[in-house]
Amino acid sequence: MTPPHIHVPYEKIGEHLPFIRQQRLNLEIYFTSPVLDSLEPGAIDRLREELDYGPSLSFHAPFMDLSPGAMDSKVRTATMERFSHILDIASVLRPLSIVFHSGYEKWKYGLKIGPWLEQSLLTWRPINTRAEDLGVKVAIENIFEDEPSNLRMLMEEMGSDNFGVCFDAGHFNLFSGIPLKDWIGELLPHIIELHLHDNDRTADQHNPIGEGCFDFPGLFSLLKEKSCIHTIEARSPEMAILSMQRLKIHTEQGHP
Repeated sequence: MTPPHIHVPYEKIGEHLPFIRQQRLNLEIYFTSPVLDSLEPGAIDRLREELDYGPSLSFHAPFMDLSPGAMDSKVRTATMERFSHILDIASVLRPLSIVFHSGYEKWKYGLKIGPWLEQSLLTWRPINTRAEDLGVKVAIENIFEDEPSNLRMLMEEMGSDNFGVCFDAGHFNLFSGIPLKDWIGELLPHIIELHLHDNDRTADQHNPIGEGCFDFPGLFSLLKEKSCIHTIEARSPEMAILSMQRLKIHTEQGHP
């Protein structure tokens, strides 16, 4: 297995750069909207120079207040502006993938997937076209979904090998109302990335692998034939190292 990506907010890279360089970490860089507003000219070029050991990269796009399936056209326009800025940065750093939140909440949409799906396609089609031109995959992450049908329907409507799912283990553990095997059964052809963190089902704690109740052996068994990006989301360098160690144990037991 390729070494995992480690999630790090852009504004924390300077603080952790010695550790990142020493460990030669692959990174998932998270860009918030305030970060996008405050980026100075040349900042991304400087970051590329600082990461001169050639890590594999992925991005996490901003999500607070954004809504790719918004009914309000101005909200969707603002969302597109943020996503387009992320693609501008991707044109410099060339990540393998960019993770976006789906924005779907069943109660907000009155249990109707159709209106959300229709508006989402207006967002994702041009975003995916530009991403594909850059050689960057788009990965849609499950958040509040308690079952995967909206994500499956989005994947089917998009019909693009460049457009897939980021399966988030911690979010599944917290919000899902159906078994893991049913999620993977519906989404397996579309999964291109994993977010790996744990919790005890009381909050989105982002604990290290094994510090909660998510069934990681079960996940890796279900994905044993699947090649995808493994991304560790941790609260500290120490937690990231612990998750890397435990992920390695799973791989040595014959899982991907």
